[in-house]
Amino acid sequence: MKQYYFSLNISYNDYLTHYTGHTSSILVYTDQGLRIQLPATRFRPFLTQLGLKGRFRLTTDQNNKFLRLESL
Repeated sequence: MKQYYFSLNISYNDYLTHYTGHTSSILVYTDQGLRIQLPATRFRPFLTQLGLKGRFRLTTDQNNKFLRLESL
């Protein structure tokens, strides 16, 4: 398994633009500087009225297939 750590600070309205607009993914940069593109739907459980804010951990398998996304 591989783990990637990153922070997000996206307003509620900006998230809705990604989720319902032309772009349905969110691009994040990990603490190691890697660029990862994830479907916006993966972040829906963490969305509040303030948006998406905080630290996250993405876990993938050896083939970089999504396993889980956690808020830290």
